[in-house]
Amino acid sequence: MAVPHPENTESPGATRRNTAGKGMQRLAVVLILGLLLQPGSALAQSPEAGERVFVQCRACHQVGETARNITGPHLNGLFGRTSGSVEGYAYTAANKNAGITWTDESFREFVTNPRAKIPGTKMIYAGIKNPDQITDLIAYLKQYDPSGKRQ
Repeated sequence: MAVPHPENTESPGATRRNTAGKGMQRLAVVLILGLLLQPGSALAQSPEAGERVFVQCRACHQVGETARNITGPHLNGLFGRTSGSVEGYAYTAANKNAGITWTDESFREFVTNPRAKIPGTKMIYAGIKNPDQITDLIAYLKQYDPSGKRQ
């Protein structure tokens, strides 16, 4: 963009290219893209957004100090727990024998397509396809320790 140069008194209407502004704009774009494209995303996980995602799960699962097993097991203290191990819940043999320790990665695979991760599970759910929603759901569930207290 050509802008009038305020210090040029020799020829009226003389202009000079403003290249410093364009360079800063380019640098800002490159930095923002770099942050957005990093593995694991530079955007923070949102337990609040995860609570909204959990609405899809609430018909079968509960979390919190009063959580109980209903159609599905409660999800308190899920991460680090072994599949098929919540006391008092009637799991399928597939879940009991899957031998999965729930981590961010294993949960992400499972919740994307439960029947592909554990063939024979009785969980009838198409899965969450949006990776950001899964990330937020993980952040939400991680708030609950095994007793259901929010950490």
